[in-house]
Amino acid sequence: MSAVPHGRADASRLAPFEPSDAPNIPILTPRPMSRSPQSSRAPVIAAVMASMAMVAIEATIVSTAMPQIVAQLGDLHLYSWVFSSFLLTQTAMTVVFGKLADLYGRKPVILAGIAIFLIGSVLAGFAWSMPAMVAFRLIQGVGAGAIQPVTLTVVADLYPAHERGKVQGYLASVWAISAVVGPMVGGFIIHNMSWAWIFWMNVPIDLASAAGFIVFLRESERRARPSIDFGGAALFMATIAALMMALTYAGDDDLTKASLAGAAFLVCLLFFVTQERRAAEPMISFALWSRRPIAACNSSTVLSGMILMGATTFLPMYVQGVLHRSPVVAGLALTMMMVGWPTGATLAAKSFHRLGLRRILIGGSAFVPLGAVLLLFLSPGGSPLIAAFGSLIMGFGMGTSSVSSLVLIQEIVRVEERGSATASNLFSRNLGSTLGATLFGAVLNFGLSHSPGAAVVTSDQLKALLQNQVTSLGDSDLIRQVLHQSLHLTFVSIFVIGLFVVALLTFVPAISIGPGKKMPVEALSPLED
Repeated sequence: MSAVPHGRADASRLAPFEPSDAPNIPILTPRPMSRSPQSSRAPVIAAVMASMAMVAIEATIVSTAMPQIVAQLGDLHLYSWVFSSFLLTQTAMTVVFGKLADLYGRKPVILAGIAIFLIGSVLAGFAWSMPAMVAFRLIQGVGAGAIQPVTLTVVADLYPAHERGKVQGYLASVWAISAVVGPMVGGFIIHNMSWAWIFWMNVPIDLASAAGFIVFLRESERRARPSIDFGGAALFMATIAALMMALTYAGDDDLTKASLAGAAFLVCLLFFVTQERRAAEPMISFALWSRRPIAACNSSTVLSGMILMGATTFLPMYVQGVLHRSPVVAGLALTMMMVGWPTGATLAAKSFHRLGLRRILIGGSAFVPLGAVLLLFLSPGGSPLIAAFGSLIMGFGMGTSSVSSLVLIQEIVRVEERGSATASNLFSRNLGSTLGATLFGAVLNFGLSHSPGAAVVTSDQLKALLQNQVTSLGDSDLIRQVLHQSLHLTFVSIFVIGLFVVALLTFVPAISIGPGKKMPVEALSPLED
């Protein structure tokens, strides 16, 4: 939808509120959903789930195989870049492919993404060195950047919001199951086959998913000749790549490279903003991103992504290093978040039309700081059940708020903007994860080096503690105490950010969805209005 200048809307599309609503406030009736009657919804959703599972399982299954891969290929210093390269291109390309899906249609873009992911997977299996592996993971990330936003846009095209509850539950469960199944499948492949099959197992899933979209997804023909903002796309990718490299280097304490990448980010950002302001069809619509509900939801999603990264990284470390429990117990504590997420997403999606999106957004997000509060009560002599319960509650809150934010954003824009709007939300989550890794890593390092009344704990000492290789019991207790204090500071940061998640969502206006529902004009007004 085009920008709404100065908070006003086209008078030809205005109508009074119904008697049950506030009087004398103009409302805007959104355009009806465009759904091709030839599309078979069930097979298309099966193809969506297959393609999403392929991307979701990639992170956990590759992490399981990486010790064997790096042992064979060498170049240990590139270990983290196998993950960072995938995330970098996935994040940068998410918004680009979302825009292309609006210009050219969902089907060609998603098939292109599947093809790119397939090529990257096959080549990664043949990788002969770590630099080659990093390059092929970059290609995989480009494909994932197309698959994620466009598949979710397809779901929004096929199902009106009031019918989307069950489907959203299915999609949320894909990520939860992948998080649990990935390490097990990875372990099985490593012990019985070549690590190359970690990547080659994507091939049949890729082909089956593509076949489902080709046969069952139907779209109306697009006759317009879109104007593509190639300059904006290139500058956006360069800007995000520079930002993520700066954050990655900062997390590795390489301040020189982080500063250079940060300077490159600022330069690219300046050129990008200039390009987008003069482009006829900008790759990133500032008017779209500045609408009040979208700005509030995406800002909240960035913070939720930070919390997700902080919890998944440091909660298992606490259970294992401070509570002195096995990696299995630590994994189970984190798995509770993967249980709470789809549960919250499913319940929220089924309650939109009864309770209203705004109530679910704010009420559901309140579970995030509520779960984080429990982490503040963790102590060296405590139970891992506290960590598990806190993880469960936070997962429930993030699942509730994430699906609510996505549905709200998809519902308040025109069909022609839905791909870009969906991509903006996914981009926000990926960016939040990257920011969270850097921020919470810095908080942990600060705690380890500034613990009151204790010596500085080195990374080697921390590694020895986590691997149960500390020879002296006294040293073990000292390191555990310092780690407790440092991680407690990290959990305090998570709690504070959780409060901001709720606060930001209070800026979302009340919006009703469902058949015949109308939404207030302020839902489409810029943030400054």
